Amino acid sequence: MSVFTPVPESVLAEWLKDYAVGRLVELKGISAGVQNSNFFVTTTLGRYVLTLFEDMSRAELPYYLHLMAHLARHGLPVPGPIANRDNEYLGTLQDRPAALVVRLSGSSEMAPGLPHCEKVGAMLAGLHLAGQSYGRRQDNPRGAAWRAATAEIVRPFLPAAEQALLDAEIASQATIDLAALPCGAIHADLFRDNVLWDTDTDGSVRIGGVIDFYFAGFDALLFDVAVTVNDWCSTPGGGLDEVRVAALLAAYHAERAFTDAERAAWPTLMRAAALRFWLSRAADFHLPRAGEMVLVKDPNEYRDILRLRSAGVPPLPH
Repeated sequence: MSVFTPVPESVLAEWLKDYAVGRLVELKGISAGVQNSNFFVTTTLGRYVLTLFEDMSRAELPYYLHLMAHLARHGLPVPGPIANRDNEYLGTLQDRPAALVVRLSGSSEMAPGLPHCEKVGAMLAGLHLAGQSYGRRQDNPRGAAWRAATAEIVRPFLPAAEQALLDAEIASQATIDLAALPCGAIHADLFRDNVLWDTDTDGSVRIGGVIDFYFAGFDALLFDVAVTVNDWCSTPGGGLDEVRVAALLAAYHAERAFTDAERAAWPTLMRAAALRFWLSRAADFHLPRAGEMVLVKDPNEYRDILRLRSAGVPPLPH
C-alpha cells in the first residue's frame, strides 16, 4: 500500500455521501506496500480502508472485491467491501476506480513464532477451501506469463551473474506443467504485513485480519503456500527456519491434504514464488513510479532467496 494519488479531505467527505458510513472524521495515508493508493478512513460510524487503484482496469476489479465478500461470508477474517447507495462495491474517486472496505483489528507481526506460522497455515488452507466455491475466475496477474514478460524488461538492468540466474530459472519454469496440481482462488501475496494479529485474554494469538487481496487470482494452490512459506519462514539471510516451515505446512496439511503431484512440484513452486517477488521488486526499483508516499522494497532479498531455494527445500508432509 502506498499513496500515488492524494485525496483532499473535502473531496472524500463529499464522496462518502454515497455511502451509509457516516461523516468523515479522519483521513490518513498508508505508506506500506507498492501497488495502489491506500488510506485509513475514520467516520462517525466506523473505521475503513480506502483504496484507489492505480494500474488495474475497472473490468478487473470486481473479481477481487467479490472474492473478498465471498470469503468474508464464509467466516474468514477478510475485509468485506462496503457497497454504496447503488449497491456497488466499486466507485470512482480522483479519476481512479476506488473501493471502501472494513478496517479489521490487530497489527502485523514481523517476527513470527510457531503459533503464528501454525495459524497462518490453517487459515490459508481454509481460504483455499472456501475459494473452491467462488464462481468468478481471473488468472493470477503475476503468473507465469507475467514473470516471463517482466524478466525481459528487467534483464538489461541486471549484472551478468544475475542475468544468468534469471535466464536459467525462466527456462526451468517454462518446462513445468502445473495442470495436474489443485488450483483455485489464491491470495498470492500473503506476507507478514498482510496478516493482522490480536491477542486473546489468555495470551494466545489469533488472526484478526487478512488484507490486500489485489494480487489474488486463479493459480495452483501450492504457489500460494510457497509465497507464504518464503516470507513467514525465512531467516534474515534468506534461508529457511525448518521448524517454522514444518509448523506452517503441518497446519495447512491438516485442513487440506497435499497431493503427490504437489509434493513433486514443491521445489519448483518455491523457486517460482521467489522469482515472482524478485522480478516485481526489480521492476519497481529500476523503473519506479512517481508518488506522494511510495515504498520500494529491496529486490536483492528475493534474488538471494531464489538462489538458496535452488539448493533445496524441506519436503511437504505426508
